[in-house]
Amino acid sequence: MANQKTRAKSVFREYAEAILVALLLAFFIRSFLIQAFKIPSGSMITTLLIGDHILVNKFSFGPQVPFTHWRLFSYKKPQRGDVVVFLEPVDRERDFIKRVIGLPGETLEIVHRDVYINGVPLGEGAYAYYDSPYPVRGLDNFGPVQIPEDSYFMMGDNRENSSDSRVWGAVPFELIKGKAILIYWSWDGPHNRVRWSRIGDLIH
Repeated sequence: MANQKTRAKSVFREYAEAILVALLLAFFIRSFLIQAFKIPSGSMITTLLIGDHILVNKFSFGPQVPFTHWRLFSYKKPQRGDVVVFLEPVDRERDFIKRVIGLPGETLEIVHRDVYINGVPLGEGAYAYYDSPYPVRGLDNFGPVQIPEDSYFMMGDNRENSSDSRVWGAVPFELIKGKAILIYWSWDGPHNRVRWSRIGDLIH
């Protein structure tokens, strides 16, 4: 009887240890390496659609200490064109995903939808999306503004339907969580169908 109780405790301990190790490993991966996010809005159409599930590389710009904005180290900074996840800079509670358009110290201006960096047209034909052919919002013209040091000007690809740095300003580097790298699942909820063609697509 005693041997049976000992074996039962041993089995229970093995399961508990395995579960604990699995939880610690998942916490480590989520905190320092890769985190999954779901796209809830259309601000990044056509690059990302509502219902896309993506993986974000949190190691890209240096892993952050959990529950802080401190990085263990930083060997790389965001580049223009990167699609990144960050904390919205006003309330610092919601995760946003946008594209890096302006870099620290640059002067950015938007004139009739065309983005200028230090007076030079950026040329965004590959990803900038508009529902209508003509300017319809005040944000089609913006600036000029100088981007603060160690901050980045973010814009959604769906320019007519994006709350971004045109509204709440540049994003400090400390608020950037990582770089979006891959769509691992895509679900068109209203039509109850999987978008198989999007699964596995790299984000760029």
